Amino acid sequence: MTTDHTPTPFAWRGRVDPEESGPTPRWHERVRPLRPDSQGGVTLIGFAVDEGVRRNAARVGAADGPRAIRAALANLPVRGEPELHDAGDVHCTDGALELAQEQLAMRVASAVERKSLPLVMGGGHEMAWGTFQGVVSALPSSHRLLIVNLDAHFDLREASQGNSGTPFRQMHEWCMAHGRPFNYRVFGISEYANTQALFDRAQAMGVRHWLDDQLQNEAGLEQARLALAGDLQACDAVYLTICLDVLPGAQAPGVSAPAALGVPVAGAQVLIDEVLASGRLVAADIAELNPVHDRDGLTARVAARLAARVARGACRQKLQA
Repeated sequence: MTTDHTPTPFAWRGRVDPEESGPTPRWHERVRPLRPDSQGGVTLIGFAVDEGVRRNAARVGAADGPRAIRAALANLPVRGEPELHDAGDVHCTDGALELAQEQLAMRVASAVERKSLPLVMGGGHEMAWGTFQGVVSALPSSHRLLIVNLDAHFDLREASQGNSGTPFRQMHEWCMAHGRPFNYRVFGISEYANTQALFDRAQAMGVRHWLDDQLQNEAGLEQARLALAGDLQACDAVYLTICLDVLPGAQAPGVSAPAALGVPVAGAQVLIDEVLASGRLVAADIAELNPVHDRDGLTARVAARLAARVARGACRQKLQA
């Protein structure tokens, strides 16, 4: 089985404003192909894969996510973003998901070693296992890695094969095997999208979580933000992963599993900004964009907004360091 299209590099193009006075650069004018000597900035990596989604019996189509996010990013104005490098896409041929995750891990590790922030765009949330492996490979001495997930699901499933529902269980197993603490925090969990077995497993693993119900007003969001701030102070590095299905289905219809409630974009941004303000972010990814089911490109636009926010925040944290 082939789970991707023939790899074709994305052509960055978009609007220009020659008659405007003042700065008018847009992403398509600033993104450059990754070179062997590229340093710093942000490295965009596409995970054009939804084999893990297929294995998890969800609706496929997320393999086209990276292209849709790039298309939505192309016309965004540049307002503080650092240098932007495009490392192309990881693909999955003949169902070889584990090989695709290894390839992603190598690209993530390379970016971290070049002092660049890897920003992975997907693609199914099975990407998280690849991103994590890249981070721990590049930062072997970082024993206090905090994993922050914005997601309606724990993704701690037990399964004979890794899939989009297993990446954080796989991280837990890796941490136990290597004598590392498993510091996993997840915001936006739905009580109606996770079985009791998953809640029990999360508790046994020491996972702290916040329900989507708790993040609907300023008071609940502030409590979550303060808890996150404390966790960020106690870590050496943080890996931020955003599953777009944490957002309300009306704001993000183009995902594998749209949310009936979800955490509004404004609330998600508060938590993302807290991570960025810590100055400890070493990798980020945005998962589960499914353009096949998107409406008016809305989910792609939301994903692009969050990607640009991470890029701008990464630049500011470097300036403050």
